Amino acid sequence: MDKYLCTVCGWEYDPQAGDPANDVAAGTAFEDLPEDWLCPICGVGKDQFEKVL
Repeated sequence: MDKYLCTVCGWEYDPQAGDPANDVAAGTAFEDLPEDWLCPICGVGKDQFEKVL
């Protein structure tokens, strides 16, 4: 699974870790995050993330 980087604050979403602070289980692909999910650091939406190459 691909990692995604917040273009605003630099926080990286790692699907192997998930986002436990926001009830996102480990193993959840970025594409499967809820549409209303927000960056846990700066609060922007999924549209502000880019795939890490």
